[in-house]
Amino acid sequence: MKNSLLALYRDYLMSSFARITATGLSQLPDHEVSHDQITRFLAGTDYTSRDLWSLVKPTVHTIEADEGVLIFDDTLEEKTYTDENEIITRHFDHCQNRTVKGANILNCLYHANGINVPVAFEIVDKDLLFCDMQIPQVKRHSALTKNGQLRQMLRVCRQNQL
Repeated sequence: MKNSLLALYRDYLMSSFARITATGLSQLPDHEVSHDQITRFLAGTDYTSRDLWSLVKPTVHTIEADEGVLIFDDTLEEKTYTDENEIITRHFDHCQNRTVKGANILNCLYHANGINVPVAFEIVDKDLLFCDMQIPQVKRHSALTKNGQLRQMLRVCRQNQL
């Protein structure tokens, strides 16, 4: 059941052009799966980049080409009204040229033959607390920089012979 839900969720994400919800997904396969099942499935496991790779590896190998490239980027999902924690915290948004509260995710896509496939991701985790003495306020800092995380992602892609 877990693998079929994962495949269903993957297909839903890849084919959707509008807002993605558990209720929307539950309505697609003739209501065979409830939105509660989908929510429990997604909340039950912390998925990692390794899980993503095991899922997309067959697809990547079918489109591999000598002129294929890896594309790295980060995205910031703004979460204005969510309580701050290690993941939902202040990040600098280059598009808005200011800091915003949200989750920052590093992404890696493999591009070949006109097709983009996500092959790795890392969530920026600001787990270290410190106090700025000029402004007596507790702030968060990541033990590993985004550049360091990106380099780790690149090493893993090389290990995966991508």
